[in-house]
Amino acid sequence: MILVRQEIGDVLRDFRLQKGRTLRQVAGKASVALGYLSEVERGQKEASSEILASVAEALDVPISTIMREVGDRIAELEGLQVIPDVVPDDLVASVESEFSLR
Repeated sequence: MILVRQEIGDVLRDFRLQKGRTLRQVAGKASVALGYLSEVERGQKEASSEILASVAEALDVPISTIMREVGDRIAELEGLQVIPDVVPDDLVASVESEFSLR
């Protein structure tokens, strides 16, 4: 069974580590208890939308980016193909060349 709270926690931890920040730094900036944020990252607690928004702001990452990453990870776990956010350059080039020939 896929636990959304686990995926959210993993994504938050990954972004925090990518930014080189400690739990203490993020918790302080987000005004969230250190222990609570730790439990959220470990998937033991469900964070409210307000907490997620505060943590996203503390990480300087848009909440939409966090939720998109969570969605992509869940899709992969479900065996679904993740759809890229951007059109690959080679596809853009082929479409542009097709339309310029007409």
